Amino acid sequence: MRKIIHIDMDAFFASVEQRDNPDYRGKPLAVGYSGPRGVVAAASYEARRYGVHSAMASGTALRKCPQLIFVLPRFDVYKSVSRQIMEIFHEYTDLVEPLSLDEAFLDVTENLKQNPSATQIAQEIRQKIKERVGLTASAGVSFNKFLAKIASDYKKPNGLFVVKPEMAEQFVETLEIGQFYGVGKVTAERMHQLGIRTGADLKQWSEQGLVSNFGKAGHIYYQNARAIDERPVQWQRIRKSVSSENTFEKDLNTYEDLIPELENVARDVIRHIMKNNYKGHTVSLKIKYADFKIISRSKTFPAFISDYETLFTAGSELLKLVDLSTSVRLIGIGIRNNEEEVILPDDTQLRIRFKEDK
Repeated sequence: MRKIIHIDMDAFFASVEQRDNPDYRGKPLAVGYSGPRGVVAAASYEARRYGVHSAMASGTALRKCPQLIFVLPRFDVYKSVSRQIMEIFHEYTDLVEPLSLDEAFLDVTENLKQNPSATQIAQEIRQKIKERVGLTASAGVSFNKFLAKIASDYKKPNGLFVVKPEMAEQFVETLEIGQFYGVGKVTAERMHQLGIRTGADLKQWSEQGLVSNFGKAGHIYYQNARAIDERPVQWQRIRKSVSSENTFEKDLNTYEDLIPELENVARDVIRHIMKNNYKGHTVSLKIKYADFKIISRSKTFPAFISDYETLFTAGSELLKLVDLSTSVRLIGIGIRNNEEEVILPDDTQLRIRFKEDK
């Protein structure tokens, strides 16, 4: 039986800013840019009470919370703090899989402290982060990555939750389908239409039925509904792109209909590259038609792309080059050709972690 911990920092960017500036403490704060095309990269818990969240347009955030404080991101500081946190993880195990600057999986089945209790290790790590870095972290402990990831969210912020083997299947049955790792808004809506609202509902479906409705992901949903996840904690996997895509409920066939969808995926990409200080030269647009034909268009810039306006404008120009005589079922946008190597796990395009500086 494996022992897996998922550590997730609480409102990482915003918490660092509140730690370093006493005037920000206890106040609604957003890290990001407040201009006309600005995007919230992170929001403090005080801001979240007003409905402000990451990837939200800055104008929308200010309407929800007029007293919202905007601060520019300080990526060098966040990366430095992240290194301190990762050093703490490596005091316990070499099997550390960072998902971004502020979260990681740890396999402590065999660990450097020879401590048989994963729960105790998670408590020690959280305490060391508080003492050395001055920030709080939430932790989930279980026997696989799927359950540990969900558990770390269960008692946020500054919480610890353990999913033991004997309670795992019953625990999964009580989850709302949107809590499943990898089930986004569009997929959740499709599942709702099929009568799948909880883990218990999902468990009633056959593997074949899920695959026919959700493709290869159906195999994962079938296993997760039974608390099964055999993925190992991976400490190294290199890719050089960040992207986001969205499948529509109804096919679209006009430029005007596709622009709002492009805005959504562009904001998603910018949120993740801001979170990880990722920059790239090339913008790529992906289109999947109703007949499942896929095309892509790209444009390379002399300077690195790191802001929403540049990304969205480039995507809009590329979209004008696309033939819309056939309806579109999916749109995606991404950035590649970065100046640093990035390492990502297999199960997501968007969660980025940086390779150790040479």
